[in-house]
Amino acid sequence: MTAPILFGIDRLLAEPELRRPLAGRRVALLAHPASVTADLTHSLDALAALPDITLSAAFGPQHGLRGDKQDNMVESPDFLDPQLGIPVFSLYGEVRRPTDAMLDSFDVLLVDLQDLGCRIYTFITTLRYVLEAAAKHGKTVWVLDRPNPAGRPVEGLSLRAGWESFVGAGPMPMRHGLTMGELGLWFIDQLKLDVDYQVIAMQGWQLEAAPGYGWPLGERTWINPSPNAPNLWMARAYAGTVMLEGATLSEGRGTTRPLELFGAPDINARAVLAEMRAFAPHWLAGCMLREIWFEPTFHKHAGKLCNGIQIHVEDARYEHAAFRPWRLQALAFKAIRRLCPDYPLWRDFAYEYEHDRLAIDLINGSPLLREWVDDPSAGPEQLDAATCCDEKAWENTRKAFLLYR
Repeated sequence: MTAPILFGIDRLLAEPELRRPLAGRRVALLAHPASVTADLTHSLDALAALPDITLSAAFGPQHGLRGDKQDNMVESPDFLDPQLGIPVFSLYGEVRRPTDAMLDSFDVLLVDLQDLGCRIYTFITTLRYVLEAAAKHGKTVWVLDRPNPAGRPVEGLSLRAGWESFVGAGPMPMRHGLTMGELGLWFIDQLKLDVDYQVIAMQGWQLEAAPGYGWPLGERTWINPSPNAPNLWMARAYAGTVMLEGATLSEGRGTTRPLELFGAPDINARAVLAEMRAFAPHWLAGCMLREIWFEPTFHKHAGKLCNGIQIHVEDARYEHAAFRPWRLQALAFKAIRRLCPDYPLWRDFAYEYEHDRLAIDLINGSPLLREWVDDPSAGPEQLDAATCCDEKAWENTRKAFLLYR
């Protein structure tokens, strides 16, 4: 029988020798709702129960320490924790980078955030920002590592220079294939930071083992790291379906399966699916697609019956190495554009505090994906050529930072 997987927080709690460097130092925790131990105790409460840890503050990323906010650009306030009596600072409120006053509240920051393995997910940008602040102010950062539920595969165009944003932390593809601890190592190298940094690595992470391929399915409970990340299947599809946030199509917010499906009241999903299969069938491998009807209760197309497609990656037909969610979603956009050239596909609104650039471009880290979709002469080979080059370059770059092989 294999030993159970231990996340970074579990090891820190179980191994007193790991905690010895924290003795006599003020410790803060950056966490969210999925920051729980193996027995589902929130990491903040578990650390507070240790007599050799002096908790002085806590931080929450987007959606809050306890997961109180549903949508993008809905901010969380600072507050005083009623049980522990320590300040809880929001890094998605009045500021997104820690202020000098926030940094004065601790000596060591423990980062215990469950990521989804996607560049767009703002928790990795928050990690970058706290590393930059820690380097500037001489603070220590430890990442309590957790699995990348999307596993090691790499996919998507890399972010281009000048396109950095809160949803674009650096020049990596959409699906980066690293853990938070490994990403920290890459940020430090990429940004040339002089910071006291340590990763409390996982023990027993079987990142190539089925059926989870990164997530220890059947062994650890899935807790939503953000309100619309309800399960492993969403995490698998997210590197593609997140692009829907820059489109007029519903991504399923307001349904029970957000970011596993897409649709709108005015599209013919059956025709879209047929066009996808005709245009680039090789981009649909590793999953099953199903025509659906749904009615969002809030967000885009709320209260309207939508025709759409659901991406199924939850049964034995899922092929981890073959599934390419970013290409699949790009293909769906292309199919709609080919069927309805004048369809108002791209959403024009402020996105993650950016007002002058289209959301779809911010999400992809350049206009290249949108331009490919909108170019009637561009075939799958053009997008593949640029993307494969970026993917190979990233796979070579990340080798130096892999902690689990």
